[in-house]
Amino acid sequence: MWLVEGNLRSHEFLFFWISQLRFGKQYKYYSNTNVFEHSGKFYSVAESHIPQEIDIFTLSTLKDWDANGAWNRPLCSHPKKVPGTGELVIFGVEATKPFLEVGIVSADGMELVHKVDINLDRCSLCHEIGVTHRYIAILDFPLIIDLNRLLKRGPLIKYEKEKGSRIGIMPLYGDAASIQWFEVEPNSTFHVINSFEDGHEVVLWGCRALDSLIPGPEDGLNEFKWFSRCYEWRLNMKTGEVKERYLTGPEQFLDFPVINPSFTGIKNRYGYTQVVDPIASCAADIPKYGGLAKLYFGEPCSEFHVGGTQEEEPIKVEYHMFEKNVFCTGSAFVPKEGGLEEDDGWIITFLHNEDSGISQVHIIDTKNFSGEAVAKITMPCRVPYGFHGAFMPISFN
Repeated sequence: MWLVEGNLRSHEFLFFWISQLRFGKQYKYYSNTNVFEHSGKFYSVAESHIPQEIDIFTLSTLKDWDANGAWNRPLCSHPKKVPGTGELVIFGVEATKPFLEVGIVSADGMELVHKVDINLDRCSLCHEIGVTHRYIAILDFPLIIDLNRLLKRGPLIKYEKEKGSRIGIMPLYGDAASIQWFEVEPNSTFHVINSFEDGHEVVLWGCRALDSLIPGPEDGLNEFKWFSRCYEWRLNMKTGEVKERYLTGPEQFLDFPVINPSFTGIKNRYGYTQVVDPIASCAADIPKYGGLAKLYFGEPCSEFHVGGTQEEEPIKVEYHMFEKNVFCTGSAFVPKEGGLEEDDGWIITFLHNEDSGISQVHIIDTKNFSGEAVAKITMPCRVPYGFHGAFMPISFN
């Protein structure tokens, strides 16, 4: 019952939605979750409002972005570009019907070329979707926003495992009737690592938790169910079969994934995540990340080899860990210009040392991932935990 006893993140969500109901928007120009680029323009975004176009050089807010008046609801923090076309898939969640709408913005950013109500019968707190060449993957998991429950003095957001989890696969320009739904094991997932097509299957990799990703005060030191592990869903569009498995071992708590953006929507070999420090996270009641991980999809971890098939074994994971009481946020992958391989590049991440109070930017060569950072830049102020990072090349011509 976090509404009564409370924690910081829960109260933030509560304030967002009550403000939306009272004033029609949560905050004016409040969009500090993520930054994205489309058609050479840059936008800041949060779940609570439409994005704002920003001047990337001065960081000043230019205007709200609503696809020339065609998009009239909050927009997700993780829009995805369709591989090959450059179109942008967006979606937005509301506490009242329609609970979830999906849209497609033209590659030039000038037109909302498709918009559809998914016709959900509940408001699932969906933070990210998957995109492939032909499909959009929709996560309908039971972390539910319910205004009626709030009016009865219950929590606004609650994980209701018994109400089930499912993933919907919709053709890119489909509608609610064209969605093929797959029932999956109950879970709470915010972040998708990647999605792609493999024969008749649509494959999703994500960071999956067994309980609410917005923990309340009852989640104690030994309750690690709200920490994510990397997971795979394989959804067979021909037979309706679902195959699920963990990609990483039982004590590998990982989240905030990034990949080489050139591989969004197509099969990739590598991914990168932040590594949860479970003890520090439980003590602070917020996730804290004490390192980075490089995921080797398709390469089994030799430490867990038990003689089974590759599909049954955890994948190889390489670590870049920080000193004690040093935590990161906002990690992003930067492809190396002219790089020949998928993992030619760097991870940029923001670090904060809680003992010294010093904050830095670290740049890690992903070809020498466990080695020393190639650059460490001290910042005049810290970046708060939980912010997303993004890298976008800019032409100065």
